[in-house]
Amino acid sequence: MAKTEIGVRPLHDRILVRRMAEEEKTAGGLFIPDTAKEKPQRGEVVATGKGRVTEDGKILPLEVKSGDKVLFSKYAGTELKLDGAEYLMMREEDVLGIFH
Repeated sequence: MAKTEIGVRPLHDRILVRRMAEEEKTAGGLFIPDTAKEKPQRGEVVATGKGRVTEDGKILPLEVKSGDKVLFSKYAGTELKLDGAEYLMMREEDVLGIFH
C-alpha cells in the first residue's frame, strides 16, 4: 500500500508484480535460448492497493503484501514498462499462491 519507488500505487484489489527470472537451463543441463523461453509465472509483489470494496462500501484488506513471492496464472494482468523495467498489474484473484 506504500508508495513505490516507481511512483505508481495500485487501486483497490490490484497489485503490481515484478517477474522473477526463470532458469537459464533445463534440469538435464541444456541451456534454453531466449526465443524458446516462456515468461515466468512467478514474481515479487512491489505494491498493493488498499483492498477490495464490497457492495456495502467496506474495504476487505488484501492477503498479499509488498515483498511476497507469488505464483500467478499464465495470462494474468496487464504488462507495464515503467522506468525501463517490466511489471504486471493484476487483481489479487489472479494470484494462485504465495511462496514461503
